[in-house]
Amino acid sequence: MAVKPTRSQKKTIYDKKLCALLSDYSQILVVHADNVGSTQLQNIRRGLRGDSVVLMGKNTMMKRSIKIHAENSGNESIKNLIPLLVGNVGLIFTKGDLKEVREEVGKYKVGAPARVGLVAPIDVVVPPGNTGLDPSQTSFFQVLNIATKINKGTVEIITPVEIIKKGDKVGSSEAALLSKLGIRPFSYGLVVLSVYDNGSVFSPEVLDLTEDDLIEKFVAGVSMVASISLAVSYPTLAAAPHAFVNAYRNALGVAVATEYSFPQAEQVKEYLKDPSKFAAMLAPVAVADSGAAPSATAKVEEIKKEEPEEESDDDMVLGLFD
Repeated sequence: MAVKPTRSQKKTIYDKKLCALLSDYSQILVVHADNVGSTQLQNIRRGLRGDSVVLMGKNTMMKRSIKIHAENSGNESIKNLIPLLVGNVGLIFTKGDLKEVREEVGKYKVGAPARVGLVAPIDVVVPPGNTGLDPSQTSFFQVLNIATKINKGTVEIITPVEIIKKGDKVGSSEAALLSKLGIRPFSYGLVVLSVYDNGSVFSPEVLDLTEDDLIEKFVAGVSMVASISLAVSYPTLAAAPHAFVNAYRNALGVAVATEYSFPQAEQVKEYLKDPSKFAAMLAPVAVADSGAAPSATAKVEEIKKEEPEEESDDDMVLGLFD
């Protein structure tokens, strides 16, 4: 006959198991396990078998094991898990993709009836229609102030009715009515509360971010840094390209307005002296856009028509580089 281990022996075995998992895995999901049955948990373990391990236990034991592992391994960052162990929670250790593991866990939600005393996780609305109940059952509906009528010997609900609000406790009348109607309004499963990854702790919503989202946020941040840098005249790497372009435009404006010149300004001055050269340069672009090449003379005439008489040389040059 096998001898059952004592409580202290069970704690020692649990410590060794949890410390071994903490050493082998660097990615951990902290999950909420309220109203999750043993059969449901067994199915989740079976679905994650291969690269993930589900471990449940008392919070005090898990905190104790984490502290022991931190002292033995010198990994102080693992203590970031301790503040997350509040309520009925468990740990999922994984070497796979965190997002895929979370999605796999979400597949194992099961419907559940509204039991008396449960806190409703969602609003519960009874839809209109025939209930299939005989007229003697109208007392349930009267207690809950649900408008009904008798149709072909059965009770029919006239309008949709919200009988339970999110966060409220389920009463006996509501539970009895939903049971008679065959409505299982709630669904329960492991819910990911936090993610631990190599010492960092973050919200599971971060797993929904794509590469496009990250690039968009990075570009927006760089743009903001560049704008602030230009506004306060503080040099940064993000503002450097804009600063060089602005400096070049200022130098070009001075070169056009005076006899001063530099190599990069010579071509612009040539265009100002003979606009037909600028039109000839634009001709290949016009061919690509329209499929027909306008004559250089027509392009020059078009430029002259569009050019206001009072426009200065500086304005024209700056317009070319906008």
